[in-house]
Amino acid sequence: MPRSGKEARERLTKAALELFAERGFDDVTTAEIAARAEVTERTYFRHFPDKREVLFDGERMLTEWVTAALSSVPSDIASWQAMRRTVDLIVPRLEANRVDGDRLAALIEVTPGLRERAAAKEVTLIGLLVDLLVARGAASDEAALVARTAWGVLGHAIGSWRATPGTPLQQHVDRAFALLGGLVGG
Repeated sequence: MPRSGKEARERLTKAALELFAERGFDDVTTAEIAARAEVTERTYFRHFPDKREVLFDGERMLTEWVTAALSSVPSDIASWQAMRRTVDLIVPRLEANRVDGDRLAALIEVTPGLRERAAAKEVTLIGLLVDLLVARGAASDEAALVARTAWGVLGHAIGSWRATPGTPLQQHVDRAFALLGGLVGG
């Protein structure tokens, strides 16, 4: 049995990803996830309100990474450059979590309810970025455009990274930002 709540969450997430990869999202129960993680179903529900949320526990981590990364960029750096640096700063963490990220992406692709949840997660994260950019002094319309665009560029880069295993994510991020720069003339 796990000794800490953090360990229990990690084991539940790992167990869920494994089971969903083996049998599909719809054919796995919370009781089976708990059993695989060697905890009770009651413990499962102490950590996650439903079956979908166990997959999106990484959202909390991603939010922390993005917040810390953007906070580390000097406030006199313009919004677009600040977001570019923020993306670069989170790339190593995304690369370190590739296996779980790829598993989650594969599940989302084939499960409509998970696609809906992933879209909601993205909207929430972009809203956080907008708020952080506004707090740095950006106008709200500029912050919204910068946050949506930078996050879209990162999403594009991750998609091409997943399509070409063995390549570093940073290479795809650099290419995607360069491509956008070429499209808009700078």
